[in-house]
Amino acid sequence: MSASVEIVSQASAQPALFTMRRERTASRALIIAALALLVILGFGFRATHLGAEGLSEDEMNKLSAVADYRAHGLTSANGEHPMLMKAMLTASIVAAERWNSTALVASHPSLLVSTEAALRLPAAAFGALTSILIYLLVLELFGVEVAFIAAALWAFDPTGIGFNRIAKEDTFLLFFFLLANVFWLRGQRAAESGDPKPQKYYWATAAAFGAMMASKYLPHLIAISASYYHIYQGIPRTRWRLGKRRWLIFFSVMGAVFLLCNPTILLPGTWHEMRLFASEHRITHDSYEFMGTLYHNQITLWFRGVPWYFYFVFTGVKISLPVLGAFLVGLPLLFRKRTGDGRYLIFFWILFWVFPLSVLGGKFTRYFTFALPIVLITAALGIQFAARGFAELFSRFLRSEGALKAARSTFAAIVIAFPAVASAKVAPHYRLFTNSLGGGSKNAGYFFPHDEFYDSGVRDAVNLICKQARAGASVASETPGLVAYYAHIAGRDDLVTISLSDREARAQLGESDFIIVARGRRYFSNERLTMELTEHSAPLAIIRTGDVPSVQVFKLDQKTASVFQESN
Repeated sequence: MSASVEIVSQASAQPALFTMRRERTASRALIIAALALLVILGFGFRATHLGAEGLSEDEMNKLSAVADYRAHGLTSANGEHPMLMKAMLTASIVAAERWNSTALVASHPSLLVSTEAALRLPAAAFGALTSILIYLLVLELFGVEVAFIAAALWAFDPTGIGFNRIAKEDTFLLFFFLLANVFWLRGQRAAESGDPKPQKYYWATAAAFGAMMASKYLPHLIAISASYYHIYQGIPRTRWRLGKRRWLIFFSVMGAVFLLCNPTILLPGTWHEMRLFASEHRITHDSYEFMGTLYHNQITLWFRGVPWYFYFVFTGVKISLPVLGAFLVGLPLLFRKRTGDGRYLIFFWILFWVFPLSVLGGKFTRYFTFALPIVLITAALGIQFAARGFAELFSRFLRSEGALKAARSTFAAIVIAFPAVASAKVAPHYRLFTNSLGGGSKNAGYFFPHDEFYDSGVRDAVNLICKQARAGASVASETPGLVAYYAHIAGRDDLVTISLSDREARAQLGESDFIIVARGRRYFSNERLTMELTEHSAPLAIIRTGDVPSVQVFKLDQKTASVFQESN
């Protein structure tokens, strides 16, 4: 009797096991498909009309480095920054040129890839792929539900999209930091589960950190992961222990990958550029405009520079309101033990990035790229918590587990839809997004004009001037190199480009010369001058970024030239 019962139980258990495996496989396939969709949609937001805005001065420096690499091989051009991103930009520019020379593009000019788009494409691609890394990281920290919500928020957040559409190092820094920590946490899980060879994850972590260092020189970020590792070492039963020999191998692998991705570090000229940058001799402008007020913008000024609450204001006005609300709900959850030990990685992330970034005197909004996942992951915790409360509220009507899951998913989808809709509305000028707490679209460009406009209208201003300027005319602006670049493209190498902050150069300006006054380029050195100019004369043209005025172009006549000289 017992034997027959045993046989029956085994027979019934076998199909149940197969069913569980099928469900797991189907669930995994669904998650992979959903993540793939997030990456595709996220890339669509990031890559569509990628050349809609002209280059910024910072991006122009990257393009110059690419040109220098192509002309002379590996050089110390733009050497204050590592080489990895510039290598990717070089490959993207070369690929775009080859694509543009094909017969297909010749017959369909709309397929032509602009220099601006080619320069920004690598960051857009890495930004879209970051959704996968956020999912994998948060999966280890807080589970699948929070992981998917966080990945979706990153894919659709207008602020994150805006950061990923500029050719700067911050997107790559974040990507490789997340990749390193995905491997780091996998290594922890492998060691704690008794895997005899978790080392492959340690070496993968080291390689990713090497690539991170080859993206931006911020070695102290490794302390985030090292601190998280250290808090477990006092627990006797912990198996996640590297030991001195493995740590030595770890840093050797990291160093080897760093050199492989950043060979220009071996050039003496690179160290010279880094020394100039570290001593703040590369600072070309004397201030930064924040909420209509000018502040000195130097790292070593500490609290005497850009205010400490800069990034807190940024969070308050640049995050979609429902996501911001979810973030406020999620914050206290990080201090609950039941949230899990993964929260400590978030704490160290805040400690080693958000706090130092707040007290330093030099700030730009793009530095927040590295901190944005903290906000979105915390918001994902808040969304999960609120979604469960929403489902429980209607639990008397939703009696099945499937219905409760559907209710939670619907709630999360509604919150995620808000940043997605906001991104669709503000596209392709994502950096101008301002939530209703910050005044909405009417205050776009008010809080952080330098980073919100980012020289986006200079290209159109130069094109306008090139059509009207006399031979040898002077053009004054705060981005003379950028003006010269677009003037060269327009075939106007005869134009003389000077800095508006250069008193000696601008003293030579006269009738029929031009002045470009770009929003976000107001400094102590030009404030009085531009104020006098705008009060006593009307601009020749106003260039808009989307619906927002971003650049004024002035053509000096006899009257305005005299006013200008008096102000000088």
